[in-house]
Amino acid sequence: MGTHMTVVIPAYNEGAKFPALWSEMCSYIRSSFSAIMVYDFDEDNTVPVVKDIIAAGEQRLTLAKNQHGTGVVGAILTGFDIATDGAVLVLMADLSDDLAQVDRMLALYADGWHVVAGSRYMEGGRLIGGPFFKQLLSRMGGTSLFLLRGLPTHDATNAFKIYDRAMVRSFTVESKGGFEFSLELTVKAFLAGYSITEVPSTWHDRTSGQSRFRFWKWLPGYLHWYFYAFRSKSR
Repeated sequence: MGTHMTVVIPAYNEGAKFPALWSEMCSYIRSSFSAIMVYDFDEDNTVPVVKDIIAAGEQRLTLAKNQHGTGVVGAILTGFDIATDGAVLVLMADLSDDLAQVDRMLALYADGWHVVAGSRYMEGGRLIGGPFFKQLLSRMGGTSLFLLRGLPTHDATNAFKIYDRAMVRSFTVESKGGFEFSLELTVKAFLAGYSITEVPSTWHDRTSGQSRFRFWKWLPGYLHWYFYAFRSKSR
C-alpha cells in the first residue's frame, strides 16, 4: 500500500480553480492520500464545489472549518489537528504548486526525512511569474540560509512541503500572520535536529483570482524567523 499522506489545502474563494486542482491531484498523485480543504467562512465559494465532489462519491476529500480563527496559519493548523500521524503535505488551492513532484517527495519522507521541501531555487527548480521584488527577497532569503547557515534547503520560505505531523505537533507554532509559518517550521526543525531534504519544483503565479499573500504585512515575521535560524542548534 505504501505510505499514506494527508494533504492540507487552505482555501479562500477558490471555487473556480478547485475542480482543476482536484483533477490534477488525482492525475499526478499515485500514492495513497486523503485531503482536507480548510475554509474560514461558510460563504466561501470553494465550499459548494468541494461538497459537489464529495457528493459524487469522492471519499478521499473532506471539508473543515478553520478552528483557529481566520487566515492561512489557522487553516493549516486546523488541517494538522485533523490529520493522523505521518506525512502531511501543505498545498495551495491556486494551482501554483508542482504536483508532479508529490510522489517523489512522499518517497523521501518514507525513507526517513522529516521535512521534504519543494524547492524553486535549487538546480532544476523554477519560479514563473509573480512580483519581481517578492521573488528577489524570497530567493535571497532561501539561498542565503542555505549558504550561510547550512539549512538543507534552498527554499525555506516555500509553503509546498511535506512535514512529519508528530514533529510539527512537538513545536509551539508562533506565527500569526501568514506564510512565514513555513519558514518558522523549517527553521525550528533544523535547529531541533530533524532531517530536511528538497526536490526541485516549479511554482506558477496565479493567473486568475485574488492572492491572499500580504508581503509587507508579513515581512517582519519572515525577518524574525530568518534571524532565528542563526541560533545554536539543540544538542
